[in-house]
Amino acid sequence: MGLIVMDKFLSEIPALPVTYEQIKTAAKRLNKIVHCTPVLTSTTVNRLTNAEVFFKCENFQRTGSFKFRGAYNALSQLSNTDKQQGVITYSSGNHAQAIALSGKLLDIPTTIVMPENAPEAKLAATRDYGAEVILYDPQNTIREELANKLAQERNLVLVPPYDHPDIIAGQGTVIEELIKQVGQLDLLLVCCGGGGLLSGCAISAKTLSPNCRVIGVEPEQANDATLSFYSKTLHTIHNPDTIADGARTPSLGKLTFPLVLEYVDEMVTVSEAAIRRTMHFLYSRLKIVVEPTGTLAATALLEGIVSAPSKRVGIIISGGNVDIHKLHQFLG
Repeated sequence: MGLIVMDKFLSEIPALPVTYEQIKTAAKRLNKIVHCTPVLTSTTVNRLTNAEVFFKCENFQRTGSFKFRGAYNALSQLSNTDKQQGVITYSSGNHAQAIALSGKLLDIPTTIVMPENAPEAKLAATRDYGAEVILYDPQNTIREELANKLAQERNLVLVPPYDHPDIIAGQGTVIEELIKQVGQLDLLLVCCGGGGLLSGCAISAKTLSPNCRVIGVEPEQANDATLSFYSKTLHTIHNPDTIADGARTPSLGKLTFPLVLEYVDEMVTVSEAAIRRTMHFLYSRLKIVVEPTGTLAATALLEGIVSAPSKRVGIIISGGNVDIHKLHQFLG
């Protein structure tokens, strides 16, 4: 596990690199491009939690996750020269699909660096959207280094999966949209990988619903952001062993770390067994297919790790891209 001293880390970046104004602008840019995803409620969940719970279902977003918001927001702002040259990114799957589809819609060539163990459904969809996929062995290759090398060799624009102001601003439109749909919230639970969704949503929540507490949720086996949040020192965990592949990012980023520290109130973790139980619960009770990472926020509430009696609670269901042939393993 690697550590970076916070003072040195923060001296390299501008303070609070993303604002709500950027999120508002992103929302206008994404209007009629992204789906306005549904909000589901459940009397059973409300009874079990003694709260009024709103599930924001980004599993119904284009490409099956919230990632399309940030990807399209970022790619649409590239210069004509950069668009012609093409872009490259690295991703376990959801950002890969989002960049690939955004590139297809905007006529931008896309190259995606993906791990060999990425879910097959995500690999297939990324290729179907027209991207060139370059596979790597996550045990022996650092994906950021490989992507940077290829970007230089091929003269491509690197668009990282979370540590980019336009990506963060795009992801923040999830909560901008949710609060318009359901009104003020007392608590917001958001999954955390690299922190793009969490930081963007936290900015929106604190601006539009100032009394709302924001809690980020990670797998116990990939708890780098939780360690970083409480120690105020950036922690890195390489290739964490969790079924929540979207949370296998090694650390928060140079932009997301200070945003999380500024806008997030608390971080919690959930077990692998709890993630599986929540996948099964959401499938059987809400009738929705949610990938492991997409259940993290709901898991924290349903497992009692976070309690919110008599509160209005927003939960982000971040994605639904799970291999069908593995679904029975997760739900069994």
